[in-house]
Amino acid sequence: MSSILRTALVSAGPACRIGILHSGLNLAPKLGTTFATRALIHTGQPNNNSLTGKRINEESPTGTEGFHLKDSAASKQGLTTPDAVSTLPPTIVRGDWVLFHPVYSQEEIKAVEVLQREAKTISDKIAYYLVRLTRWGFDLVSGYKHKPIPADSKMSLEELRKGGYILDEKAWLSRILFLETVAGVPGMVAAMLRHLTSLRLMRRDSGWIHTLLEEAENERMHLMTFMTLRKPSLFFRGLVLGAQGVFFNLFFLSYIISPRTCHRFVAYLEEEAVLTYTRCIQDMESGRLPEWSNMPAPEIAKDYWRLDPSANLLDVMYAVRSDESTHRFVNHSFANLNTETDVNPFAIREPDMLVKGRKLGFSREEAEQYVQESHQILEHGKADSK
Repeated sequence: MSSILRTALVSAGPACRIGILHSGLNLAPKLGTTFATRALIHTGQPNNNSLTGKRINEESPTGTEGFHLKDSAASKQGLTTPDAVSTLPPTIVRGDWVLFHPVYSQEEIKAVEVLQREAKTISDKIAYYLVRLTRWGFDLVSGYKHKPIPADSKMSLEELRKGGYILDEKAWLSRILFLETVAGVPGMVAAMLRHLTSLRLMRRDSGWIHTLLEEAENERMHLMTFMTLRKPSLFFRGLVLGAQGVFFNLFFLSYIISPRTCHRFVAYLEEEAVLTYTRCIQDMESGRLPEWSNMPAPEIAKDYWRLDPSANLLDVMYAVRSDESTHRFVNHSFANLNTETDVNPFAIREPDMLVKGRKLGFSREEAEQYVQESHQILEHGKADSK
């Protein structure tokens, strides 16, 4: 069985891959929106998004991340701008120039559950307790307590904040900004190391690099979204610089030694992220963050997640939490695989949030079955297209 997992998705040649993509388009109802989106991004075929009616790969003068080379002649904006969030003037229509990312239905974003995987092996326990230590240290420095509010409490909002029961908007934003600057590191480091390994050994990577890069960019887009709400001070930027430098090098060395432990570490970290965003959502829905209650979603968020034009910040929080749940699922799954020989089961399609939000990853056997199912769907699609 393991030989199928190692070879199922990496044996096709370039011509076959083109056929697979077109077959995937015909099989979109069977594969779900995830595969259809991945295929459409590369084939230029139109596709309607269920939330906004926009085409996922709609043509646009520019993209979310900045100008295309051909756009420079039509724009009078300079190369350098003071805006750290986007290089786009607000009057220009945005498109989808970023890597693959999911667009969630209302049912999916409400399906995410707070879950915790039991640490069984020695490496799992090392990863788990490192995450717990990291969280404890960060909570201590940031003053984050989030003590349970007594059931019969009649304390005012200010009393709850002073008592350490809840955070205010500024404290939440500082916490989120700092966490997202660190969260974007693991995916990029892992992708870089796997990329270099592929070059050095002159062999294919089995689809891991793209998923890891997608994770890194997704976390960076979280940061770009929340940066629209606050401009960090020089002191805050200095803290980020130091934390990023330390964490990057530690994760770099750790991934060389044990990739599986690192993926488990990231998965446990994402468990904490899901918990944090769940608590933030609960505070918003309970009216404990009044400044955010009716705040509209940033334009960059509406574009990235294809949110409704009337979306608010709460919708953004739900989308971000769903992303974190995806990272939790994917990294727990990766930690269950052989990182040297197994293919990435999510290279072609991913489960929807009804699975990723309620399950802590695939076991190796489940991943193998998922790859087989993907392979069978593609083979049937090629047969039907002939």
